[in-house]
Amino acid sequence: MLKAGGADLKLIGFRRSAASIREVEGCEVVDLGATMDGAFVARVLSVASARFRLAVLADAVQDSEVVLTRNLEMLYLGAALRRRYAKRAALVFECLDIHRLLLGRGLPSRLLRSLESNLMREVDLILTSSPRFISEYFRPRRFQRQIQVVENKLLFPDTETLARASRQLPAGPPWRVGWFGMLRCRRSFAILAAVAREAAGLVEVSIAGRPSSKEFPDFDDLVRRSPHVSFSGPYRSDQLSNLYGEVHFSWAVDFFEQGLNSSWLLPNRIYESSYFGTVPIALDGVETAHWLEQRGIGVILRGDPELELKGLLCRLVPERYRDLAAAVDRVPPSDIADTKDSCRQLVASLAVARNLAREGS
Repeated sequence: MLKAGGADLKLIGFRRSAASIREVEGCEVVDLGATMDGAFVARVLSVASARFRLAVLADAVQDSEVVLTRNLEMLYLGAALRRRYAKRAALVFECLDIHRLLLGRGLPSRLLRSLESNLMREVDLILTSSPRFISEYFRPRRFQRQIQVVENKLLFPDTETLARASRQLPAGPPWRVGWFGMLRCRRSFAILAAVAREAAGLVEVSIAGRPSSKEFPDFDDLVRRSPHVSFSGPYRSDQLSNLYGEVHFSWAVDFFEQGLNSSWLLPNRIYESSYFGTVPIALDGVETAHWLEQRGIGVILRGDPELELKGLLCRLVPERYRDLAAAVDRVPPSDIADTKDSCRQLVASLAVARNLAREGS
């Protein structure tokens, strides 16, 4: 979005791949080295090491107008870089998740919140992806900073006007449920596998994406032992049309951090499924369900999720499904996808933050 909106970018960050990265989407990369998902101590050490090597990043940030930092660890580095090498730049914090360590009561959680509070005093603009992050976290923490919601919509950066994808899957059993993306919720797998097994061919589950090795060390074996469940592996964004075109429903439920981050976020799945004409399924009470209810679409599971899902799919008739699908088709394209104009608006908002930062300096 930044590139399509006219910004000149230079990327600084860690990687999870073994090989060094020189370029991403045509943008120069300053590679800070490898880090690991979920390895908190290792990530702290990586950040501390980078903090002592700030001088090598001077050329990357000098004359910058905006220092945009994604996640708390990069805010820590970005704030130090802005103080030292780009004092007239705006400091923008992009927060797409609230890590469970920030929500705990122990000493590590208190220390992290203290660090975050100190850094927030330097931030000019917060970008986040869900209104619930504001109401449940930023406001209770009393962060007195401008906050802008930039939802995790589909992106069509070369498009001025958007045409919806057409649906081709027939409305009838077997009813196919798709679960796509980062796969980290073991309970979701258990529910979907149980419903598929008990429905005896009336329900099929298609899974694609990247299963968390931490949450699913036995993922392949689970799939093998689950009748009417298939896994097609990782996918690229240009394969979304085929994935969603082969399912009737999209599983947009996540119990991974139930009551906390998973209840507050708005997942990619609701935008992807809505664009491709697939009916999303959400859990009552979470922000995903609120988003669907505002638009009068989708299926909300209000009781036991396994029983509710099984009851829905085993009693579903084609006429009812066509009504659900037609409601999805009526959602305005601007609610589910960003175009070139959205990109320009985002870059313009960063320019406003830069001007305010300069006025205050």
